[in-house]
Amino acid sequence: MGSLFRSEEMTLCQLFLQSEAAYACVSELGELGLVQFRDLNPDVNVFQRKFVNEVRRCDEMERKLRYLEKEIKKDGIPMLDTGESPEAPQPREMIDLEATFEKLENELREVNQNAEALKRNFLELTELKHILRKTQVFFDETVPTVSYNTYSSSSSSYNTATTFKSRWRYARRQMADNQNEDEQAQLLGEEGIRVSQPGQNLKLGFVAGVILRERLAAFERMLWRACRGNVFLRQAMIETPLEDPSNGDQVYKSVFIIFFQGDQLKTRVKKICEGFRATLYPCPEAPADRREMAMGVMTRIEDLNTVLGQTQDHRHRVLVAAAKNLKNWFVKVRKIKAIYHTLNLFNLDVTQKCLIAECWVPVLDMETIQLALRRGTERSGSSVPPILNRMQTFENPPTYNRTNKFTKAFQALIDAYGVASYREMNPAPYTIITFPFLFAVMFGDLGHGTIMALFGLWMIRKEKGLAAQKTTNEIWNIFFGGRYIIFLMGVFSMYTGLIYNDIFSKSLNIFGSHWQINYNKTTVLNNKHLQLNPNTTDYEGTPYPLGMDPIWQVATANKIIFHNSYKMKISIIFGVIHMIFGVSLSLHNHTYFKNRNALLYEFIPQLVFLVMMFFYLALLMFIKWNRYAASNKNPFDAACAPSILITFIDMVLGNTPKQVENCSPYMFAGQSFFQKLFRFIALCCIPVMLLGRPLKIIQERRQANRQNLTGATSDAEVGMTNGTAGGVAGHGGGGDPHEEEELSEIAIHQGIHTIEFVLGSVSHTASYLRLWALSLAHAQLAEVLWNMVLSIGLKQEGWPGGIMLTVVFAFWAVLTIGILVLMEGLSAFLHTLRLHWVEFQSKFYKGAGYAFQPFAFDQIIENGDAAAVEGAV
Repeated sequence: MGSLFRSEEMTLCQLFLQSEAAYACVSELGELGLVQFRDLNPDVNVFQRKFVNEVRRCDEMERKLRYLEKEIKKDGIPMLDTGESPEAPQPREMIDLEATFEKLENELREVNQNAEALKRNFLELTELKHILRKTQVFFDETVPTVSYNTYSSSSSSYNTATTFKSRWRYARRQMADNQNEDEQAQLLGEEGIRVSQPGQNLKLGFVAGVILRERLAAFERMLWRACRGNVFLRQAMIETPLEDPSNGDQVYKSVFIIFFQGDQLKTRVKKICEGFRATLYPCPEAPADRREMAMGVMTRIEDLNTVLGQTQDHRHRVLVAAAKNLKNWFVKVRKIKAIYHTLNLFNLDVTQKCLIAECWVPVLDMETIQLALRRGTERSGSSVPPILNRMQTFENPPTYNRTNKFTKAFQALIDAYGVASYREMNPAPYTIITFPFLFAVMFGDLGHGTIMALFGLWMIRKEKGLAAQKTTNEIWNIFFGGRYIIFLMGVFSMYTGLIYNDIFSKSLNIFGSHWQINYNKTTVLNNKHLQLNPNTTDYEGTPYPLGMDPIWQVATANKIIFHNSYKMKISIIFGVIHMIFGVSLSLHNHTYFKNRNALLYEFIPQLVFLVMMFFYLALLMFIKWNRYAASNKNPFDAACAPSILITFIDMVLGNTPKQVENCSPYMFAGQSFFQKLFRFIALCCIPVMLLGRPLKIIQERRQANRQNLTGATSDAEVGMTNGTAGGVAGHGGGGDPHEEEELSEIAIHQGIHTIEFVLGSVSHTASYLRLWALSLAHAQLAEVLWNMVLSIGLKQEGWPGGIMLTVVFAFWAVLTIGILVLMEGLSAFLHTLRLHWVEFQSKFYKGAGYAFQPFAFDQIIENGDAAAVEGAV
């Protein structure tokens, strides 16, 4: 827990590894996840580094694995995930892995190509089968239906179509006359068709094929316009969808047959078919030939179905075998790739036999890292032990806070604002309590808090199974990552809801009300707004044991007034305590870094300023609560209670409070003197914060310059006495290695910081009023939902009322969870986040550091991409 309050102490180390043992040692460090390597070759191109070929081999293996994964997911085969992480293979095992992946990829590609060729052949045969069936219907018709009516109605087009129709009828009559001589005569005859003009022989030809259904209308229009109506088109839809062999999509097609006369039209029709990507198939003219071809097509289709089934079975067996090891293969390849990425950060010594690395490591884990290096050396069989030396550096080390699954989410909230500077106080452990509590002040409802707590508890109980799913849904990942925060926010909301005595806008009468009110029916009906007056005999005079009296839920007239006064005051009290606590934490930073100037001229005046002004404001609230009561028997009557806001404003401005008749403007004896004293002390703190640190720095620099001059003079005299000139060079230079900041910049920075703190103290105190505002809004929304939704169902009677109540309750539950729990919860969460980032952390937290990013296999495997590999090293 020490590193949770302040980041781990880090050190920069230099690591010497023998070339043969470097791979195994880096593998052990990756499993450990406690070392952050630095790039010692920043000016070297990525493609010119030593192990670039190995990285490329890993990229190629990853490509093959992704191809296998894509094919496995396409077939819906589950991949075995044992949750175990195999060790990184030895370099010599890369050859075996490459051979295995190459064999699987080639085999799978060959199977896919064969399957695609078989599917393409199957598609062609299926289309030919439909053509033979559909065209038989076309040839059996005595008079075809001409589709020229859907096109141009001009006289020329009509006459052309009519002429073509008459020729078709003549050909059909000739075919009918010769049918008794030969049933299998060709449609157009061997010698052609004799048309109505004597002495003219004309032969009708036809083509048949299939086309996509969505292209058919445009295809038909193009045929009519290009052939000027001298073609006859018949089409029929294929009812069942066909599978596209290239991508596996289901497509719908139609069969068509086109009759024409002459070779010129035949060429034109084929070009149009080619343009519309229609597939043409041979179709015999004789019925016997068509039947014979159809039987052959059906036989070939059955054979193809058998071959396709065997091909799919073989493909399935290959993918099932690969699915069992795919996850482990991915882990192994990514570990190998990460190791070689890390080795590319190292330098080679002059002998080319030793690799030199620099890395940040936690001081407490030095021994653990040494043991890991020894294990790696033993695995590699090297006889030269690795050397790990600590280095002196003026660089700022990375910030490393150890976390577990509980504290990780709270640390993420802090790091989202800014990573803590090295060894700076960490707000995360205090946020574990303050964050859910301030959230609960705004979200205080026993019912809504119970829903949130149960949701968080469910995610905690099922965290292993839910974490294993590894979904890409970002919203779910946010909820699951903050499951402990959600659970604590729900528990604290249950507590504050109990204090508010508020559950779904209603109260729990646990101890009985301390108000004894007896109203008759007439009084209740004649008074729309009833209010509670504690200055009567109706109030017993003792407060409710826990939280608020349940009677306040029915006091419609002054319920909000009472709740506003209470919640507004506790918001200011919590805010002042929170800010003072933040300033107090800066003391630990100043004492740890031995910053005496900041301690004297920043921390002390800031704390005094807050106490003298705003803690005194909170103290007045407690005094008012204890001194003034509603009963007239009390010497401090509530009617004479002064306004705390007016009192505070008069104190700041130095005004004399107005005297009210028979009432004292002060709450306690000597209040005027103490207020003047507090104001004077607070005003004196401002110039101390503004000028104290710059003047002290000027004084320290002048003293340092005098000492340097005195030291230089004495060294020069010693050098002259000894007859050497090296005395001056031997002394004169020590000091801060960083450049000194200009005094003007220090003064400007201090002025801005002082103004920001003084004005920010006022605005930050007012900012905590959001605790009161959101609490009031949440309670009013819950009451609106109850009165305008659920109460409608509760007022119904009989069995229709039960049905009505069920429907209304479902609607009310959806609105409650969607609006009051989710939306209001998110709003309260964001406001709580702002109170911590701005009002609390600005008092002590700089957040100017950078995170410790160790080389860890767990993080690389969890992210599962190449960017994670490069980012981790």
